[in-house]
Amino acid sequence: MTRYVLAIDQGTTSSRAILFGEDFRVAATGQKEFPQHFPASGWVEHEPEDLWETVLSTCREAMEKAGATASDIAAIGITNQRETTIVWDRRTGRAIHRAIVWQDRRTAPLCGELKAAGHEPMVTQRTGLILDPYFSGTKIAWILDNVAGARARAEAGELAFGTVDTFLIWRLTGGRVHATDATNASRTLLFDINRGDWDDDLLALLRVPRAMLPEVKDCAADFGTTEPGLLGGAIAIGGVAGDQQAATVGQACFEPGMLKSTYGTGCFAVMNVGDRPVASSHKLLSTIAYQLKGRRTYALEGSIFIAGAAVQWLRDGLKIVTNAAETGRMAQAADPHQEVILVPAFVGLGAPYWDADCRGAIFGLTRGTGPNEFARAALESVCFQTADLIAAMRADWTGAAGTVLRVDGGMAASDWTMQRLADLLGAPVDRPVVKETTALGAAYLAGYQAGLYPDPARFADRWRLERRFDPRMENATRERRLAAWADAVGRTLTRRSA
Repeated sequence: MTRYVLAIDQGTTSSRAILFGEDFRVAATGQKEFPQHFPASGWVEHEPEDLWETVLSTCREAMEKAGATASDIAAIGITNQRETTIVWDRRTGRAIHRAIVWQDRRTAPLCGELKAAGHEPMVTQRTGLILDPYFSGTKIAWILDNVAGARARAEAGELAFGTVDTFLIWRLTGGRVHATDATNASRTLLFDINRGDWDDDLLALLRVPRAMLPEVKDCAADFGTTEPGLLGGAIAIGGVAGDQQAATVGQACFEPGMLKSTYGTGCFAVMNVGDRPVASSHKLLSTIAYQLKGRRTYALEGSIFIAGAAVQWLRDGLKIVTNAAETGRMAQAADPHQEVILVPAFVGLGAPYWDADCRGAIFGLTRGTGPNEFARAALESVCFQTADLIAAMRADWTGAAGTVLRVDGGMAASDWTMQRLADLLGAPVDRPVVKETTALGAAYLAGYQAGLYPDPARFADRWRLERRFDPRMENATRERRLAAWADAVGRTLTRRSA
């Protein structure tokens, strides 16, 4: 009997379900987009029911395409957009407010107040994070303060909090399991990554009742079984990791110094630093890469808020492309004498700047600037931002020297972008054969828990290179382009000392 692992990849713009076979090959896929909601400037929301319904329908679609039944599936793995915050009624399972998405900046004033009061050093020491609207903790506080009666209900134990993985587990198990994994917990501003537990001082600081919080488990663990009526039978949920950590697993970055970067709506570079967290002096995040058999492995992470979203802006905002695949050809055709630079701070800038208030800007426009130059600037903006992250990692940790970057995500399919990335990094960029690394990571964790997949070392042996991009740009040109980028960012920041 064929055995599969079903990976649920719940992302920022769409939900996907992928069935992987025992050989890690994709057997079938289902995918469905859902609406984005922007109720105010800098605010981004999702309807939790949209997330649930698209997950359920894509799981059924993938199973139908493969001709698979519940009995053919060894386990389910879940990976999710991190930090996105949902609060729901424990009795009904219905959210009391739309999900507040990781990109949302509405809690910038609260973060500013907490910084001004001197709380950030304690927060960073315990969580590895900074006080920024990106993370879940201030989003929970906002919901409790802005939904009528929510705080009293939370304190009475009537409400539950979860990142998207937790909400899906709750729904899949019929409300029997309220749990998350260590990677998602580490993104909340409420979890001490050194002790591996929720922190009472952080809970008090943000006024979040402990009764709302899920149980924290390993990435490969027993997360319960699905309600039989949902997918035609009960299926074990055996693996959970936030999307960037799942991609780290899927890229087999199990050794210290290994580095991956995922290019989706945003861009996230994650470097394995081993069994002890590394405190960043360059505004990177220290986070949990994965936790297996009770042992935590840590990472340095740099987060870019706008990557693929810049291409979406070209398509939906400027309407100068109809398909993302066009942008590589357009960038290649751009006038090499025009050096247009886009700083895509549409929702502020992430690492290593962390300026929530700055907004996007374009520099170097001439009367000859057209769609091709805009396309090149959008793609290059992702490469410039990645170069900033890698430079900060190398400055923070000696183990980062000479690192080869493994890439995945939608933009990794663009040969032009990956070559320009290698050029601006001055280092090789490796693209794997299996590009669905986020879903693969979730599937691996679940399959490992179910005994279907091998230990991490043998899984790493299965990683295969599709193409390596070696740098071709002359050093002088690279330095001039990076300097021009740094100047453009400096003109954009609201905090010029950042």
